[in-house]
Amino acid sequence: MRRKRILTAVLALAAGLLAGSPPALAADAAPKATLAAESYTWKNARIDGGGFVPGIVFNRKEKNLAYARTDIGGAYRWEEPSRTWTPLLDSVGWTDWGHTGVVSLASDPVDPNKVYAAVGTYTNSWDPGNGAVLRSGDRGAAWQKTDLPFKLGGNMPGRGMGERLAVDPNRNSVLYLGAPSGKGLWRSTDSGVTWSQVSNFPNVGNYVQDPSDTSGYASDNQGIVWVTFDESTGTSGTATKTIYVGVADKDNAVYRSTDAGATWSRVAGQPTGYLAHKGVLDTVNGYLYIAYSDKGGPYDGGKGRLFRYATATGTWTDISPVAEADTYYGFSGLTVDRQKPGTVMATAYSSWWPDTQIFRSTDSGGTWTRAWDYTSYPNRSNRFTMDVSSSPWLTWGANPSPPEQTPKLGWMTEALEIDPFNSARMMYGTGATIYGTENLTNWDSGSQFTVKPMVQGLEETAVNDLASPPTGAPLLSALGDVGGFRHTDLTKVPSMMFTSPNFTTTTSLDYAEANPNTVVRVGNLDSGPHVAFSTDNGANWFAGSDPSGVSGGGTVAAAADGSRFVWSPAGTGVQYTTGFGSSWAASSGIPSGAIVESDRVDPKTFYGFKSGKFYVSSDGGATFAASAATGLPSGDSVRFKALPGTKGDVWLAGGASDGAYGLWHSTDSGATFTKLSTVEQADTIGFGKAATGASYQTLYTSAKIAGVRGVFRSTDKGATWTRINDDAHQWGWTGAAITGDPRVYGRVYVSTNGRGVIYGDTSDTSGGGSGGGDGGGTDPTPTGACAVTYTITNQWSGGFQADVTLANTGTSAWSGWSLNWSFPNGQTVSQLWNADYTQSGAALTAKNVAWNANVASGSSVSFGFTGTWTGSNTKPTAFKLGEQSCTVA
Repeated sequence: MRRKRILTAVLALAAGLLAGSPPALAADAAPKATLAAESYTWKNARIDGGGFVPGIVFNRKEKNLAYARTDIGGAYRWEEPSRTWTPLLDSVGWTDWGHTGVVSLASDPVDPNKVYAAVGTYTNSWDPGNGAVLRSGDRGAAWQKTDLPFKLGGNMPGRGMGERLAVDPNRNSVLYLGAPSGKGLWRSTDSGVTWSQVSNFPNVGNYVQDPSDTSGYASDNQGIVWVTFDESTGTSGTATKTIYVGVADKDNAVYRSTDAGATWSRVAGQPTGYLAHKGVLDTVNGYLYIAYSDKGGPYDGGKGRLFRYATATGTWTDISPVAEADTYYGFSGLTVDRQKPGTVMATAYSSWWPDTQIFRSTDSGGTWTRAWDYTSYPNRSNRFTMDVSSSPWLTWGANPSPPEQTPKLGWMTEALEIDPFNSARMMYGTGATIYGTENLTNWDSGSQFTVKPMVQGLEETAVNDLASPPTGAPLLSALGDVGGFRHTDLTKVPSMMFTSPNFTTTTSLDYAEANPNTVVRVGNLDSGPHVAFSTDNGANWFAGSDPSGVSGGGTVAAAADGSRFVWSPAGTGVQYTTGFGSSWAASSGIPSGAIVESDRVDPKTFYGFKSGKFYVSSDGGATFAASAATGLPSGDSVRFKALPGTKGDVWLAGGASDGAYGLWHSTDSGATFTKLSTVEQADTIGFGKAATGASYQTLYTSAKIAGVRGVFRSTDKGATWTRINDDAHQWGWTGAAITGDPRVYGRVYVSTNGRGVIYGDTSDTSGGGSGGGDGGGTDPTPTGACAVTYTITNQWSGGFQADVTLANTGTSAWSGWSLNWSFPNGQTVSQLWNADYTQSGAALTAKNVAWNANVASGSSVSFGFTGTWTGSNTKPTAFKLGEQSCTVA
């Protein structure tokens, strides 16, 4: 796939990382929230994959323990019973959004409970914060963080090389990290808590993809790219003596220490002219295998070699499966079978056409076979079959001519791993998914092995826009890299992305409010149209024509009745059309690059925004006039929407921390705007079904309110707000789009930049109330027995999350309840949901809200909270329901 969506101006809003001792990963410094909070269930609208997986790591000690890293979408752990992936970095918050980019992972080969992640998305100015090393003692359920004095590049060129982070297999308190940008090699001797540079390491690297790139993206030194220990040169409890390090330097790519890192030297006799993407050691046979490419990847690479280094004799052997003159790709994916160490596999990662290639040797690289061969060109003979029925969109709706096939075996195949406990299982990453097989050894017997997606639970799309029409499919999405999808069932993978045309990235979409079968989308495409229309709610599409000069998608708006459209594409000015875009005319009175939206009632009214000015058209987009409204954000980090069902009702969110920033409301088609005093910062706005008894649709926003960053809901036109996410569910940056569901109260769809489309459902089944205030409950005077279960569900340095279940074990129903306890270590509650609360010192009282006041005999009620702790976080041991002591489970 192409490089993921790069966050520029919008992400400049994010503050720098917190300094000092490692804070809670999920907790930004903020005053105590006085907001109500509510329990939500969060899931992904299933796409399964959708982005580049540059690294897969199996633990060498425990069977079925594996991790995957993504370039912008966090890290995942494999769950063998369900054969799915569990996300591990959803707790990354708005301020630390860059920590969703994972440049390397290491699973402790001594203590399988320990896992480490080196995080940071960009080494240039696009990411305002430095990188960090995260460490976990419970397989990624909770993390502690050490900030680094330099940036890391999970989404930078060269991100498929590695692994840059490694744990000493003999002394697991010792870790090494290879840094980019000339920062050298770093070491920790206390299990990742503190790090220092290995000052005598002789080479910080010198390879850059494009020295002329003034953005700093392609011109960054790719640095130290992998670390490999020779575990045979150490014993348990003592540091491994021999360590190999790969450096992004075509003339000096491999270094070695034979004294546990005290001294280093260039390995003699090594090949030159190539970058060493991977270094994998077979200690049984004494071979270090190295995959070389002439470029850093993951897209580029025109020549490559495979070499084998005999660690005992120092002999280098070229074991490449093809002659150098016959390569048009580099090698990167590299693995050995730990059950049969003479078996080696490698990938031609940059072979885009006609397909990637995978090579296999069972004699330590002496001879090779390929995953596919030509019979008589262009016909192919495959050693594999592919079954993508679980992710059918992986065919891309293509019908290629031989030698291309669909689905492809892959591209950008830099991650390749044979399960160290199972020779028949292999996984490899591509630009779109994780593929795997469980009958790999069929390769050697001459029969075919089956390749299937092994990616369920791993969601890695960048979301640009979302729509939830009142009829038809509940969700339409505009995505980077894979275009977008029409979800008729959020729990199932759609059969195909948007096609005819298939945009590489969809930048904006809209539907006609009064005729939701009419849908329009715009996006990026190397050649071809940049606009498409549907008359069946996005099930099928046809291309429109481009006005002269269009170079990218921009934003688009559909009239309320679907009779016309306004488009603000990249490369030229705002345009309008009647019908389906067979011809376009230039709009006047509105600047190029403006964001455009439509009124959801009047089909002739359209709106625009650019650089602090709001624009209105009342003639279908032909002419616009600037509104007299003042005080709006001066930049273009703004999103606005008109409310369905009411003409001229417009909400605008956005701004920057150095100027106007917040949420504004207009009821006169943008002639005037009122800024909401309840909202400090806001970046998105969306609408959903009104709460029971409410006269106004529910508002949703990704915002900062009462000092807290989160996803918020209001059922009273913004007068009060409920935070509906929690510190364990933050997903980094959520500023691109948000929408409620017009058919399901409380349901909200949240955009992420790498974790796909997240949707949440409320536990408030009554369909009303904000969960704030006194909850409307009566003064509780319950009688009879009670039982309490107090569970700490997540804990990090200085912070934690807990759930409390209160059970009515007596014989009479309760018409209200009030539970009291004292924290033994002075813990402080930050936010609490599904109940109202007060805290005085260590004493806390949690009281019912309106919808959970009644608790029948034999039933229970639950609430949760996040809090802070210092020193210890001991659970309370005594709870009282009024004056009645409860049994503690």
